[in-house]
Amino acid sequence: DMGRKADSNSNALAVQLGADGKVKYDVLARQGHSKDKIVYSKLSDLLPVEMVSENDPSLEKPNQEEIDDITERTRQALMKITNSKIAAAMPVRAAEKLGPAEFIRYTPSQQGAAFNSGAKQRVIRLVEAQTDPMEPPRFKINKKIPRGPPSPPAPVLHSPTRRVTVKEQKEWKIPPCISNWKNAKGYTVPLDKRLAADGRGLQQLHINENFAKLAEALYIADRKAREAVETRAQLEKKLAQKEKEAKEEHLRQLAQRARDERAGIRTLPSK
Repeated sequence: DMGRKADSNSNALAVQLGADGKVKYDVLARQGHSKDKIVYSKLSDLLPVEMVSENDPSLEKPNQEEIDDITERTRQALMKITNSKIAAAMPVRAAEKLGPAEFIRYTPSQQGAAFNSGAKQRVIRLVEAQTDPMEPPRFKINKKIPRGPPSPPAPVLHSPTRRVTVKEQKEWKIPPCISNWKNAKGYTVPLDKRLAADGRGLQQLHINENFAKLAEALYIADRKAREAVETRAQLEKKLAQKEKEAKEEHLRQLAQRARDERAGIRTLPSK
């Protein structure tokens, strides 16, 4: 075993110092994770960037040249995406345009008449190879690769624990689910529990003012209808009374005439 390095299975980490000269303890939290994964291990990680680094040059407002440059690059990227989609949607797809040719001056290391046909330098012309637009894809790119674990979420800072009061316990108490239609096992549910589970006490009744107007209009219409019916009944009663009195008077006259004829008294007919 001479010359062979001893296997080191130690998981000890080297001490690292930050920009302020203090020990970086977040190395312990980052151990075992990839370098691209975001791990929140300090209080400053939870604060907005504007509060942590106010004088950061990356937060300054860009000048007009940077704005124009970004606008132009964005426009070119959008034009490239749009042109590719338009070309893919066309029934007849034209071949893609090739880039300009490049010329490279090449000086071989071996000089002489036996090498490189006696030439001291050569000019190489680089041209992009023409691709067939109808050629099927050469590689399978639809293979699904399992996604790696995401970054851990930002920690939620809680207030210190405190004892829960009886009032809060009652407020957090959730009544059991009681159905007003199904009771498969035939449980006897008290009415107060059923009303509490129904949620009627949580509803706020709001009566529209038009309902009061409608009720008043219906009441007035009902009162007028009752008055009309009562007036009609009184009128019919008076007419019936007059008709009855007229019949009685007619019968009385007939009886008086019959008595007079029986007694031999002749009366003149009334005109």
